[in-house]
Amino acid sequence: MPMMHPTPRAHASTAQPRGLAPDHHIVIAGGGPTGLMLAAELALAGCDVAILERRDSQNLMGMRAGGLHARSIEMLDQRGVAERFLREGTITQLAGFAWTRLDIGDLPTRHAYGLALRQSHIERILADWVTELGVPIYRGCEVSDVVQDEAHVEVTLAGGKRLRADYLVGCDGGRSLVRKQAGIEFAGTDATLSNLMAEVAMRQAPAWGLRHDALGFHGLSRTENGRVLVVMTEAMIDRRGEPTLSDLSAALIAVYGTDFGVHSPSWISRFTDAARQAVAYRRGRVLLAGDAAHIHHSVGGQGLNTGLQDAFNLGWKLALVAKGLAPDSLLDSYHAERHPVAARVLRNTRAQIALLRRDDDGRRAAREIVAELLAMDEPRQRFGAMMSGLDIRYDLGDGHPLLGRRVPDLALTAEGRSVRLFTLLHDARGALLNFGGLDPRDISPDISLWAARVMRINASCDDAWELPCIGAITAPKAVLVRPDGHVAWVGDDGTSGLVETLTSWFGAA
Repeated sequence: MPMMHPTPRAHASTAQPRGLAPDHHIVIAGGGPTGLMLAAELALAGCDVAILERRDSQNLMGMRAGGLHARSIEMLDQRGVAERFLREGTITQLAGFAWTRLDIGDLPTRHAYGLALRQSHIERILADWVTELGVPIYRGCEVSDVVQDEAHVEVTLAGGKRLRADYLVGCDGGRSLVRKQAGIEFAGTDATLSNLMAEVAMRQAPAWGLRHDALGFHGLSRTENGRVLVVMTEAMIDRRGEPTLSDLSAALIAVYGTDFGVHSPSWISRFTDAARQAVAYRRGRVLLAGDAAHIHHSVGGQGLNTGLQDAFNLGWKLALVAKGLAPDSLLDSYHAERHPVAARVLRNTRAQIALLRRDDDGRRAAREIVAELLAMDEPRQRFGAMMSGLDIRYDLGDGHPLLGRRVPDLALTAEGRSVRLFTLLHDARGALLNFGGLDPRDISPDISLWAARVMRINASCDDAWELPCIGAITAPKAVLVRPDGHVAWVGDDGTSGLVETLTSWFGAA
């Protein structure tokens, strides 16, 4: 299927439900970071995709997520758009565990740092990119019902408008209606604490910094626009409704004995440590990604980044299936690979909250011991790689240490020119890289039948191959890299298994 023609930004951002008459092959419910990233991946693969977003504009109230971890920056680099984000954010050592900062500057990646950038900016940049790719974003469209059969998914919008799609992906947040309509259980644990976060003005100088007490953890810090960012643990966890300035004032008084004359909130939000995960990321023609598939406390800043990784893993697979190039069963690998990753995120956020939630002698001692442990190089690197997403490995079997891991962004000489490896992935295709280990006469001519889905590139590389937490590895003679940058095959023994691997991930030739 050819790429959709780009549409003007005004058209994509102001389209009304009546523009939904043409069915789309894939519909994404939710235009947050996960939905936008998924739309970009599908558009790069030439899919007919549209986004349904209940907000009337891309405007986002509240701070929400505050940055991108190293692996997210790598993924954006793999699509050639990382600089758009780097220009607007602040490079910083963003990774941390239970408020212990983790310097990842010595990990083997060109992006050994995080990027402080508010979610509102991240969404705006992603939305601009998606619009350039020609994806329509239908705003003011809230999904009210989902019905699927063997061939299609029918989506009903509030107001009664309907459209059909081959596949629907719910990127509609922790309260996902798509998930509920698909009948997918959201298993996990209820909240044990409630936090308020707000950006406000104060008439008195506040008590800057972090503190712990019997309630939990609290913090007051300056924002980039000269106001005060407040994070408070509330005394009660059964709060209902939207948080108010009175709620925030009461929480400040309970901890500091004063509310510092708090006034003029830009926004106030409430979040908890409820930790839940969809038991299945797919039911028939309905899939879930981002917060619709998993929720957890914001400590560690992994939520938005995990959602982007979901989209990066799902996009190329869904595109191949939707275009009839790969069997429907390929979509099962999405749950198999991403569910364990999010389960680990829920585990580490629970552990962090257990350390942070109260200030008693036992927890204080535990925090001190963890901080001492993370000051050592190997634990720091291991936890830094985990929190930044650089150590993710999908279970693709035993063998070479590269299997299932993200490929390093090495400096190559390919087809007579100098190029970085990530540059070869800009168009979201796979790449078969031959580093001299494959005699062209040994490569079956049939492999050329995957040429539209997988590039064949002869290359040389003088860089050392190194992986986070593993260190230096033997340079492979040939590798098959998936569109998401993870290694699917290593060819140190000729072409053994190559055709089978190509068929598994890219469909029959």
